[in-house]
Amino acid sequence: QVQLVESGGGLVQPGGSLRLSCAASTSISSIAVMGWYRQAPGNERELVALITTSTGRIVLDSVKGRFTISRDGTKNTVNLQMNRLEPEDTAVYSCYADFAGRRYWGQGTQVTVSS
Repeated sequence: QVQLVESGGGLVQPGGSLRLSCAASTSISSIAVMGWYRQAPGNERELVALITTSTGRIVLDSVKGRFTISRDGTKNTVNLQMNRLEPEDTAVYSCYADFAGRRYWGQGTQVTVSS
């Protein structure tokens, strides 16, 4: 099993930045894919970004150039750096990990972009 603990959400003004972090209970070198989804009220959940063990990345078109996903093997974390945030980025962001044929989820963290 893998436990995932997210941190870094909060309230930020438009144009601001936040950095989300997802800490795994096991070495992330053994986790094939990790990433972030988000879900805003009334909307479907959407994939924001993912990263593989070979550091291949996929990023949602609407956040390209603003969001960056990275892995830190020394801390067993996956991070989502979010810059130039927009009100449309407001959502609950959830980390996930694909490990040994199962998908594991974190508890979610709220990101609110508002003036």
